[in-house]
Amino acid sequence: MDNGDPPLWVRPGRHAPLPDPLTEREMKVLQLLRGSLSRPEIAAELGRSPNTIKTQTQAIYRKLGVSTRGAAITWRLDTGILPPRGRQLHEVTSG
Repeated sequence: MDNGDPPLWVRPGRHAPLPDPLTEREMKVLQLLRGSLSRPEIAAELGRSPNTIKTQTQAIYRKLGVSTRGAAITWRLDTGILPPRGRQLHEVTSG
């Protein structure tokens, strides 16, 4: 039986793993997508170029099977893979 904490690569409502799990960098971008930051602001926050963030965002959408930021955020909320605001990502992915 499921303990309520699906692995990072599981789609909500499904038991099959995603064919291509999110990378650590994509997880950081996904975490920032839930806020009001634009892609250029996310790029500045992470010290990357806006084009890199655009590419990573597109990869996130493709891997999750979504086409919008809102759908990616909903996926994140449904799976519970990211920590509540104010907590660090490594607290979720470690251990």
